[in-house]
Amino acid sequence: MSDNVITSEIASPYAQALMSLAKSENLSDRFGEDASAILTLLKESPDLDQFLSSPVIDLDTKKAVLQQVLGDQVHPYVRNFLLLIVDQRRIAFLGGILKQYQALLRELNQTALAEVISAVPLSEEQQQTVRERVIALTGARQVELETTIDPSLIGGVIIKVGSQIIDASLRGQLRRISLRLSSAA
Repeated sequence: MSDNVITSEIASPYAQALMSLAKSENLSDRFGEDASAILTLLKESPDLDQFLSSPVIDLDTKKAVLQQVLGDQVHPYVRNFLLLIVDQRRIAFLGGILKQYQALLRELNQTALAEVISAVPLSEEQQQTVRERVIALTGARQVELETTIDPSLIGGVIIKVGSQIIDASLRGQLRRISLRLSSAA
């Protein structure tokens, strides 16, 4: 089994449990904001992620660091949940659990996740155009954009929504022209 499948198998029940708690307390969106903040923290601090994942470091030390780093920035239920997954020795799967929670939240809110890769940062107007196109494509009520900059695209964008890919990049257009020309010869 691949690491992603194992992570998904472990993360899913924890994410569903967190969603169940969030729904019962009417805190789904708040927990989603906390999940985003923690994921950003882990992304910006690979040392923290590595520290939490380390099997050598004892559980009490991990809990103390989590409480110190997060403080009162996250909801007490989320903080207690994190401490619980430390006790369950599942903290190494924290990123997967929180991403799975976000996926459940998007499903609950009928929100589509669109990964947008562009050559340059998109203006607010361009982002809105992408959102409208994704809404038309998926029928979702809202669209969450995850943007990445890739200068090799030359211009345009690539939009990924689920398994669908819309390649409106200059690099993609040049590749398609090249394929047409090579097949015509």
